Amino acid sequence: MNIKITGTGCYIPSETALNSSFYQHEFLDANGVKLDPPNQVIIDKFKAITGITERRYAKDHLNTSDLAFFAAEKAIEDANVDPETLDYIIVAHNFGDVRQGSIQGDTIPCLAARVKHSLQIKNPKCVAYDLLFGCPGWVEGLIQAQAFIRAGMAKKCLVIGAETLSRVIDKHDRDAMIFSDGAGATVVETSEGDEGILACESASYTRDEAYFLYYGTSFNKSLCPNTRYIKMYGRKIYEFACTHVPQAMKECLDKSGVSIDNVKKIFIHQANEKMDEAILKRFFRLYKKDVPQGIMPMNIQKMGNSSVATIPTLLDMVKKGEIESQSVNKGDVVIFASVGAGMNINAVVYKC
Repeated sequence: MNIKITGTGCYIPSETALNSSFYQHEFLDANGVKLDPPNQVIIDKFKAITGITERRYAKDHLNTSDLAFFAAEKAIEDANVDPETLDYIIVAHNFGDVRQGSIQGDTIPCLAARVKHSLQIKNPKCVAYDLLFGCPGWVEGLIQAQAFIRAGMAKKCLVIGAETLSRVIDKHDRDAMIFSDGAGATVVETSEGDEGILACESASYTRDEAYFLYYGTSFNKSLCPNTRYIKMYGRKIYEFACTHVPQAMKECLDKSGVSIDNVKKIFIHQANEKMDEAILKRFFRLYKKDVPQGIMPMNIQKMGNSSVATIPTLLDMVKKGEIESQSVNKGDVVIFASVGAGMNINAVVYKC
């Protein structure tokens, strides 16, 4: 049995935040001390490392579950399926619905239940649940969907990655410039041909690495100590990702039986341009190969890091010709790979 993605869709928020919008921010270090370089220098260095020039934020009245619903509608339409035939709706996210101006995440009911409600699905056998797996959440949802189908528990699943990270960033932390909002969705079902998921790999490193990403207080010590924001140890994450993600990708590819020479595209979680390039270089080095030109599509420059939404959003944009000089064709073998809070990593080898 082969299991493939039959439809994709994404929702790109309409609000654009340029790097210049951070010129007036007061950036502090972890001790609450103002950073020495002028903001222009901080932002220029940030762009050189991450590649980000702008990012997208959701309008104030929209929440993560709304973005997930919009992407789901497009994926369902693209797959040309009846929503009532879906067996599972899996929504990967990290913070639930964080309403603009709120300091709490809302996950009652879960976001998948909210999406199912918005889709007006009546079928109670369509099971809706959320998945918390850090940034690799959508890839893990894809892995879980294919496991349900292989086990005979489902025939058709909707897997969504959605997030509004703009609601949980500390404006005094320069890392705030990385994060963004967005949603991507896919319909996954059985295939009669030879296309689909060829191999999967997942791992969780928690002994020393569990809190590389965490929820912490603002660097501005005058703000409420009970309000928490997304925080990270960037250098540790970079080193972890460059060490473990290439190895996971290799193990997954070797398991699939596909030669490295036959891989056409690699969709890596859009976390940091320099980090993704380093991951790719180390991956190909494991095969004593050079990185082929154009093998890694990217949209982080304009979209920022929307966590679980980055890979399904990028996939949809490439499929629909919205990324310059990038495309996927029937029969192409691609790799999805991600790393994030936990610390979790995963990879999927997929034949289009």
